[in-house]
Amino acid sequence: MHPLTHARARLIAFGLAAVAPSLPAIAETGRAPPAAAARAPTAERDGSHDFDFEIGTWKTRVKRLKAPLTGSTTWLEYEGTTAVRKVWGGRANLVELDVTGPAGRIELLSLRLYNPEARQWSLSVASVRGGTLGPPAVGEFRNGRGEFYSMETMDGRSVLVRFVISDVTADSCRFEQAFSVDGGKTWEVNWVAVDTRTKDGAGSGAVR
Repeated sequence: MHPLTHARARLIAFGLAAVAPSLPAIAETGRAPPAAAARAPTAERDGSHDFDFEIGTWKTRVKRLKAPLTGSTTWLEYEGTTAVRKVWGGRANLVELDVTGPAGRIELLSLRLYNPEARQWSLSVASVRGGTLGPPAVGEFRNGRGEFYSMETMDGRSVLVRFVISDVTADSCRFEQAFSVDGGKTWEVNWVAVDTRTKDGAGSGAVR
């Protein structure tokens, strides 16, 4: 099975709405995410602590579309934990996801890095089976909502990937991944995860 459907389709970046036009994968296709061009200029902000809210341990419930971009309506469910730890004083973090369900076990590691010049985050993920980090999804938080984009290749065609972090509170948050094969005109959601903080978890409240 193609790695995008087997491991990366499970989660491109765990858990922003502008994408750097110079992002190599997007430049190769000559297309940029549709939201980037339409957004009016806004005041720059320091987003280096955007993920502070997530530091700690979470109970995770995942729903994964079994076969993305095939017309499938079969969803697989998993439960387990997500552990997030701070690196470089919050300008980077490591995420470990471990969930199981009737369809098996998913173990993923995500490395998130903040670029202070671009004021954006890059999120890269690796599966325990693959053992290597995939291409990063790049983006930022605006008004409490994070959107990250990347370009992937699946079965020989380019796929635009959108990863959204939303509904952020001190004790819960939601992650959603979707694919588009028409440049962002339509999207198919293939991964939904809801995290609830455990009693021994620790964080610093909702994102700005």
